[in-house]
Amino acid sequence: MGSTTAGIVFIGSLLLALAAVHVPLGDYMYRVYSSPRHSRVERALYKVMGVDPEGEQTWGVYARSVLAFSLVSVLVLYGLQRLQGVLPYSLGLDGVEDQVAWNTAVSFVTNTNWQAYSGESTMGYLTQMAGLAVQNFVSAAVGMSVAVALVRGFARTRTSELGNFWVDLTRGTLRILLPVAVVGAIVLVAGGVVQNFADPHTVTTIAGQRQAIPGGPVASQEVIKELGTNGGGFYNANSAHPFENPTAWTNWIEIFLLLLIASALPRTFGRIVGQKRQGYAIAAVMAVLAVIAVCATTAAQVVHHGTVPQAAGAAAEGTETRFGIVGSAMFAAATTLTSTGAVDSAHDSYTSLGGGILMVNMMLGEVAPGGVGSGLYGMLILAVIAVFVAGLMVGRTPEYLGKRIGAREIKFASLYFLVTPALVLVGTGVAMALPGPRASMLNGGPHGFSEVLYAFTSAAGNNGSAFAGLAAATWFYDVALGLAMLLGRFLPVVLVLGLAGSLARQAPVPASAGTLPTHRPLFVGMVVGVAVVLVALTFFPALALGPLAEGIR
Repeated sequence: MGSTTAGIVFIGSLLLALAAVHVPLGDYMYRVYSSPRHSRVERALYKVMGVDPEGEQTWGVYARSVLAFSLVSVLVLYGLQRLQGVLPYSLGLDGVEDQVAWNTAVSFVTNTNWQAYSGESTMGYLTQMAGLAVQNFVSAAVGMSVAVALVRGFARTRTSELGNFWVDLTRGTLRILLPVAVVGAIVLVAGGVVQNFADPHTVTTIAGQRQAIPGGPVASQEVIKELGTNGGGFYNANSAHPFENPTAWTNWIEIFLLLLIASALPRTFGRIVGQKRQGYAIAAVMAVLAVIAVCATTAAQVVHHGTVPQAAGAAAEGTETRFGIVGSAMFAAATTLTSTGAVDSAHDSYTSLGGGILMVNMMLGEVAPGGVGSGLYGMLILAVIAVFVAGLMVGRTPEYLGKRIGAREIKFASLYFLVTPALVLVGTGVAMALPGPRASMLNGGPHGFSEVLYAFTSAAGNNGSAFAGLAAATWFYDVALGLAMLLGRFLPVVLVLGLAGSLARQAPVPASAGTLPTHRPLFVGMVVGVAVVLVALTFFPALALGPLAEGIR
């Protein structure tokens, strides 16, 4: 089978698999978040937390619960790292430095998983399992909870209640993420991903060569980080490391896992609002943006004007040879279209336009299909803005799912999309203005600028991947990127919940002859257009200074 045919089969089979699970998984998640019943384990947890599972929360209380839980998570994870040297299962490693511990704690709690350290030489077993792996679960569950709260805002009328954060968090973790993670871990172990507690310095013979067997539950952490669309891992090489991603088959599995839940959530949305076709419309927008991104990334790597790429047939630098150009480009597109950050190839070595496309994927808001939960609520905000723009065009008060999009609602939506550009552009500008941060760039000129722009885009978008040429393990970048991750996660969350509360209080607006149908191809095209225009108007000057300038040199 030729490489082109293999690439088509790889992508085609992935799309078919995601389409096959879209309905059953989406319906299952609908039942999880809509069921009035609580399991015994859940009731025990509620009792320990002092939570009344039958009590619902207003958007303000829901938001405060999210922030309080996340603050405690940051403090606990920070403490685990700082005290690592005196805790069991530390592998003899000292406590993590204060600014690195801050950066890492914020990173994993915000579902970013940016790593400013070498995992295998910095974090012990206890920190990895009780700290980082736990956050891989619960940070993803937080995003799902916020998305469900927003959907309830569309579905409910004349109420101030959006559900119970603690119930949503518990159900998302125990009923969705944990079961799929267990199955996924077994599949990855069967595919050759290591799962053991051996001494990390143990040496054995593998394929005729003496190699070190890693300690720790690599397989389970690998599937957790992919399923929760998280980066991170035991190795800086991440999903390119043969212990974490040994074959093209496991590469396919990991891409499937990182897209799985986010791609099925539109079905859950359609079920909760009682209009399945609305869910299909949102899924269609995600699919269009994803297909464009995958095709553009692959084309930028395969068809390139450079002398060496033309001679080799493609831009193969930084590409994982086990997976090939298409497998690597597909992973790169998927990890930047979602808030994953895991990588199986070196993004810094991509072509100028290929690397630029990866940045654009994150600048779109990572909505195709996006992070677990965050992709859905980001896409719904885009839909609200598209409806508002359409209403202005025809001189009508815009409506979406029977709710009026007035001044209050559009302010929440607009502020949501201003947060990330502000953090990215201000952060990049400050870094480029100071000599210390500039000295961290491996390259000068446009590519060096692209390294910094990518870092702040990844942090503010809670992605976690990087252009590895930037030496970001400095005091400035640890603190600045930590702030970008923190504000980039929780400011949008508060705005989303504020929008949900505003929508839930409204009375339903009956559809009329002037109501814009939001389930047809015209609306799908409008949402795609709004997403592209927002990115073009906001980030084009920065892109012109970086990847675009590099591409025309």
